[in-house]
Parts: sequence; structure tokens; C-alpha cells
Amino acid sequence: MSKINIRPLGDRVLVEQKQESEQIKGGIVIPDTAKEKPLEATVIALGTGKLDDNGKKIPFDVKVGDVVLTSKYGGTEVKYNDKEYKILSAGDILAVID
Repeated sequence: MSKINIRPLGDRVLVEQKQESEQIKGGIVIPDTAKEKPLEATVIALGTGKLDDNGKKIPFDVKVGDVVLTSKYGGTEVKYNDKEYKILSAGDILAVID
């Protein structure tokens, strides 16, 4: 994993989505716009953390390198150094894949 210079803020998490291979069904090529968005992603960076009502930092449930399932429509897509990433709220991460 190469170093990336994007540092999410608050309870946000930077993930790299797993790339979907080109799908061909019955000899028809499905355009990118019609493909399902991948839900599986790898955690690249964690934000600065969220604070509870007492000012204590709430720990993240994931760590850098974890493979996770994310909410289909959550987060914001960003492009950096010709790679596509997504910045999500920690709440948009549904599960960790072991």
C-alpha cells in the first residue's frame, strides 16, 4: 500500500473500493453506468476521531488495512493520483470481512 496524502476529518474513513471486472452477459458488454457499485472496500486512512459528550475520543471499529462492506450510496467519491477513493462516515461501514 502506498502512502496517500488524504487525511479524513472527524469520524470519516477513506476507503479504496474493490474494482469490479468487466461483465459480459450473453455477449453484451454492460456499460460502467449500468454496473452495480461495489460494496467491498479496503480502509486506507482513518479520521481524527469523534468526541463523546465528555470530550473523550470514541475509538474506530476498523483499522487501516481492514476489508469492509460499505453502504451502497453513502460517502463521497474522490479521485487522487488517478485512483478512485471514497470518504465515508464511520456509520456507513456495515461490516468487517475477516
